[in-house]
Amino acid sequence: MIGHATACHAPWAALVVDDDSGVRQSLRLCLEAAGGRVLGVATGGAALEALDRGHFDVVFLDLWLGADAGLDLLPAMLQRQADLGVIVVTAFASIESAVDAVKRGAVDYIPKPFTPDQIRFTANRVLEAQRLRRRVTELQEELDESGEPSVFESHSPTFRQFLQVAGRGAASDAVVLMRGESGTGKNILARWIRANSPRAEAPFASVNCPALSGDLMTSALFGHRKGAFTGAIADVAGKVQEAERGTLFLDEVGELTADAQVRLLRFLHDRTYERLGEARERQADVRLIAATNRDLEAEVRTGRFREDLFYRLNVITLTVPALRERPEDILLLAYHYLSMFGRKQGRSMLAFSEDAEQAMLSHCWPGNLRELRNAVERAVILAGRDVLTPADLGLQQGTSLNQERQTDPTVRVGAPVSLAVLQREHIARVVAQSSSLEAAARTLGIDATTLQRKRKRFGLA
Repeated sequence: MIGHATACHAPWAALVVDDDSGVRQSLRLCLEAAGGRVLGVATGGAALEALDRGHFDVVFLDLWLGADAGLDLLPAMLQRQADLGVIVVTAFASIESAVDAVKRGAVDYIPKPFTPDQIRFTANRVLEAQRLRRRVTELQEELDESGEPSVFESHSPTFRQFLQVAGRGAASDAVVLMRGESGTGKNILARWIRANSPRAEAPFASVNCPALSGDLMTSALFGHRKGAFTGAIADVAGKVQEAERGTLFLDEVGELTADAQVRLLRFLHDRTYERLGEARERQADVRLIAATNRDLEAEVRTGRFREDLFYRLNVITLTVPALRERPEDILLLAYHYLSMFGRKQGRSMLAFSEDAEQAMLSHCWPGNLRELRNAVERAVILAGRDVLTPADLGLQQGTSLNQERQTDPTVRVGAPVSLAVLQREHIARVVAQSSSLEAAARTLGIDATTLQRKRKRFGLA
């Protein structure tokens, strides 16, 4: 398992590089009081070795380390960890040295003597800037993937129950394996799990496994040294380091190469890894979420996926319901997408016709949320009218349910009928057997207003 309970880990880490043991001790006390994990070293070589071994958020670097210039370390430090916040500390403060420090990549400059408040304030400012940069990047990725952050409102008892289980899994630090058909929103759900976990404020990194092969896949996960393989023209840190103290999401984990499977298995076992082309062992504190639409058990039987890795991943398994398994949400999601794309296209007056609603309810949506989203987006862009029809959505016009009888004894689970017809019949029978509409709504797991709307739509009111 990756990591222990988050409470066992410091939320951030600082490296103090100063040849004065008294200064190192003072900075350590200040930073630990602010919640950091602190390592103090006296030389540049020890600092670079520490950066090779582990991840740090903030570095307090003395301007002079004996006869050596601390600023000469900056390029090598930033090469190892590009997101470092390096703060220069010196007893020989001057405008020239401050400007030089910033030019070389330092983010701040503190003269000695300093106060504990100065140290804590500067560290917090650097950490907050890093957090905001990560959040901006993540929000942009969410926008690229789904058009806007996903809404998890649901009228479906099936999906509500799934979210309850997922929420309990999110609160732990165990590996999560999400299974389900393509297009069910596993990547968005991975972000939801992260947002509801103790690591919500820490980094989130994702790897799209099918897009990579060979050394590129291993490099994307664990990084590489320059020259490790053809095309490796610079050092790369890898997603594991990027996700330090946060969450790593492996999308379509069943596509991992054999080499990447071996390395991931080792990482899950003891949280250690090596970059390609490098013999140095590294450690990382990362929570893993993996997703697949493959039958991993079948992949194990054919030898395409390691059995021991499967068992390491299969700690908390969440099977994401297909859209056809949550028909109560079809129109909810469709109107969400209609509003979203309508705003983007400047068409705020769009609506679905009754036939379009029935067609959507009757369609089995083999492509799940992705298919529904694409159908609505295409209709918003191409339709020449404000009331969208089944044809605009690329669907066949369904049977008008208002023409159906109040109840039909031939309609049953497993009968060759649409989900919409089955839903109408179920509502009619539950209402007929209940003492009131409120009681029927409780049985159906919806509120009375939603039940009344459904009865009106199905011609039962």
